[in-house]
Amino acid sequence: MQRRVRRKEKFNFGINERKRILKKIFMEKKIKVFAPATVSNVGPGFDIMGFALNQPGDVIEVALSKGKEIRIKKIYGSRNLPYNPSKNIATASIISLLRLRNIKVGLDVVIRKNMGIGSGLGSSAASSVAGVFAVNKLLDLKLSKSELLVHALNGELISSGTLHADNVAPCLFGGFVLIRSYDPLDIIKIDYPENLFCTVIYPHIEIKTSEARRILDKKITRDNAIAQAGNASGLIAGLITNDIDLISRSMKDYIAEPKRKELIPCYDVVRIAALANGAVNCNISGSGPSMFSFSTSLEDARRIASAMKEAALSKGLRSETFISKINSRGPVIIK
Repeated sequence: MQRRVRRKEKFNFGINERKRILKKIFMEKKIKVFAPATVSNVGPGFDIMGFALNQPGDVIEVALSKGKEIRIKKIYGSRNLPYNPSKNIATASIISLLRLRNIKVGLDVVIRKNMGIGSGLGSSAASSVAGVFAVNKLLDLKLSKSELLVHALNGELISSGTLHADNVAPCLFGGFVLIRSYDPLDIIKIDYPENLFCTVIYPHIEIKTSEARRILDKKITRDNAIAQAGNASGLIAGLITNDIDLISRSMKDYIAEPKRKELIPCYDVVRIAALANGAVNCNISGSGPSMFSFSTSLEDARRIASAMKEAALSKGLRSETFISKINSRGPVIIK
């Protein structure tokens, strides 16, 4: 399944379309959307792989207001996020969407952050996706997820300073996603074993994505490039064919993890604890500090979560753990 997105395209609604939108605005005053956390990179899939979780996730409320301003009314769960709409990820993605579609409408936005900024769980992607998804539904624009993707990426760009879709794409489309190409943007949804459980540990430290990218080598050796390509291909093959052993031996990263593990004080002990308790494998989620492991039963996932948490505490780090199957839906409207 492929999603292709054309970036440079201008739209001007005709009179009938504007009337339809105004009618929708009159009928529906507000909307609340949940967008899930995501695990990106997934071992060897640096910047090209990611999957969505059932929990945690961010919630965005968007309400119609008088005038033509986009306003952030309240932010819960973080004291550091900007109230300036053009600098906040959630509203920047909304602004991108409205400008391209030449829609002028007043919106009041409430942001509920349910995961830490710099957690490695796609916090910024969740807010960005929730914002555009909510506005699309509220105004009944009938845009496809492929059309929303570019605007969600524009919001995410504020967070990391680079264009990478391995959090935004799985958050928006759900499931396990491969980004085959960035130019043109080519998103492919990958099948995966139904019995695959993910255990995530989020140690309570912050790692900025921009910092985690700066420490990476500018060049890699030919041997590492070959090994990385082999593992990435093996991981995709293992997911599609339900080969757990192939998934396990393919989840090794030669590019980012060897550098980024130094930013996570509990990396080694958490990984050892996960593997000792039956994990298929264990890697850093995104830029970290969160780490994740796969297993094939809820019982194993729970045992791994306890072991990972205890290991992090042995290094003086408090943490949260989450257990989830891969979320196939992506963002959803909630009450």
